[in-house]
Amino acid sequence: MSSLKDHVAIVTGSATGLGAAVALRLAERGCNVVINYTKSETEARETLAACESKGVEALLAQGDVSEDADCKRIVEATLAKWGRVDILVNNAGGTKFANHADLDELNAEDFLWIYKVNVVGAYQMIRACAEPMKKQGKGKVVNVSSIAGVTGIGSSVAYAASKGALNTMTLSLARSLAPSIRVNAVCPGFIGTRWFSDRFGSQTFEGIKRQQIETTPLARAGTAEDIATSVVFFCDEGGEHITGETLITDAGLHLGFAPLTAR
Repeated sequence: MSSLKDHVAIVTGSATGLGAAVALRLAERGCNVVINYTKSETEARETLAACESKGVEALLAQGDVSEDADCKRIVEATLAKWGRVDILVNNAGGTKFANHADLDELNAEDFLWIYKVNVVGAYQMIRACAEPMKKQGKGKVVNVSSIAGVTGIGSSVAYAASKGALNTMTLSLARSLAPSIRVNAVCPGFIGTRWFSDRFGSQTFEGIKRQQIETTPLARAGTAEDIATSVVFFCDEGGEHITGETLITDAGLHLGFAPLTAR
């Protein structure tokens, strides 16, 4: 029996993509889940139904994590239904695509919006969950970061900087919220989700996937399910002795190009 049976998890930004995969993986472990979305209600309801098909309870919670009132309302709805919150996965995020070498492609407003979602939003959700987690004596937070925050690559300088800030915040809160709350982060590389295909089109998307297979040491193009497994690791029995960790999960992309002899 999974250690997560009958636990309660909030997964922000879980209507589609990685968030949906995380919610479904938790549901498969017997965890009741909160499906949070900002605008994608139709997809959120589909994810909710998929989770309920695993035999758990699920709750739909609309809210923008960049707004503190929404964060509090999401947690209050969770407590009203189950009286507890065991897991928080901060998956909601935003970016603006901008050439790193063209400093005129970003302005202060871009930075502030990206930070408000990726960093402040995660902080606000943790703050809203901290007290109930402390009262029950245990809680688990997983921040979905990116290798952009470790390597300085990614969709824009502002995005990479925000994920670097999220990694640092993970360390700070892992110290300050211990011993009752564990705080960790996962840093994915490429994830083959609709986010990429919608942005670049199917032909470029398939080219990116091929490039990942040809150049990463593990010869893999990451999927949402791959990353979801890493997230759930921190939530389940395997992560009980870990806090303040930033786990890179990218098929070895951060190591550089794989040598041809590796094939």
